Amino acid sequence: MKDCNQCGKCCIKYGGEDLSATKEEIDLWEIFHPEIFEYVKGEEIWFNPKSGDRLKKCPFLQLAPKANPLEANKYTCSIYFNRPEDCRLYPSLIPEMIRDECEMIEAIDITKPKQAQVKLDVLMIDSR
Repeated sequence: MKDCNQCGKCCIKYGGEDLSATKEEIDLWEIFHPEIFEYVKGEEIWFNPKSGDRLKKCPFLQLAPKANPLEANKYTCSIYFNRPEDCRLYPSLIPEMIRDECEMIEAIDITKPKQAQVKLDVLMIDSR
């Protein structure tokens, strides 16, 4: 299994309507991070603060600057240390990574999913 290359596939795919935050996270954002909380509507996340419309993607996903225009796109999260639990827990299973075409997966991970899951669990220990 490769390290994350910041391709952004997971954030692009799940960063909109498929993402949720806990009540505790929302409460903390309201108190300590109003710049995040302004994108909350009720108990749901990622709404345009001006129009109230649901956003199709996370407003905190940013395209990283490129040193060379031919480089592949890389993405960063501007609220990485305050991101929702859904984000912190992804990826959790090898089958979901395969389904989502995660670029961390290698051919050996597909043929030996149990070993790959152990590697993934070790890689993600600091996120979970």
